[in-house]
Amino acid sequence: MNSAKKQISRRDSLMLGFAGLTVSPWGAPIFARAATEKKMTIAKVEVDRFSITCSKPFESVVAALKSAVGQPDIVEFFKAMSAAKSFPDLERVVQSAVGRTGLMLFAEFELGAVLRRETGLETPKIIRFLVGNPLIMKEMVKHVPDAGSYAPVTVLIDERPDGVHLSYDKMESHLLPYGNSDALAVARNLDAKITTLLRECTS
Repeated sequence: MNSAKKQISRRDSLMLGFAGLTVSPWGAPIFARAATEKKMTIAKVEVDRFSITCSKPFESVVAALKSAVGQPDIVEFFKAMSAAKSFPDLERVVQSAVGRTGLMLFAEFELGAVLRRETGLETPKIIRFLVGNPLIMKEMVKHVPDAGSYAPVTVLIDERPDGVHLSYDKMESHLLPYGNSDALAVARNLDAKITTLLRECTS
């Protein structure tokens, strides 16, 4: 009687190895544990939202924000960062791009334009600004890599019936669950910069 088990050749054994399988002593292929294991986690993060409302015109508030932060040509800025030969060179590129607040504008999204196009009305007016400083971001990320999910930060300016709202989710609250005192110190300083800026824009 012929055996039901087939002997696997050395060539077949190698092919199975490439496919992530291994061979038992009896010649039968068996699954091997994957070289890398996946781990999934879900964490709940409570965020402190700073919000201030003023009666100034929307355009005036936006102009005040833009005048306080650097507005480099972002494509040229990243080219200059990539071309930097040393960290001091990179620092000089960043320092030349930030405004008096030590912050720069990375991007802005005119969210209201989409809504206005749908309704045909002149309202609402909503703009999301991404602002920050690569050197500040670096100081947080080197202690808490997840900080990279929150920087540059968002400043939202939107016009409502009760006035113009400026909103910002505080970085300290994002990083608090990680418990890293160095990252939290940087986050608090960043929060102070942003909240001071928003107060200035409304005064």
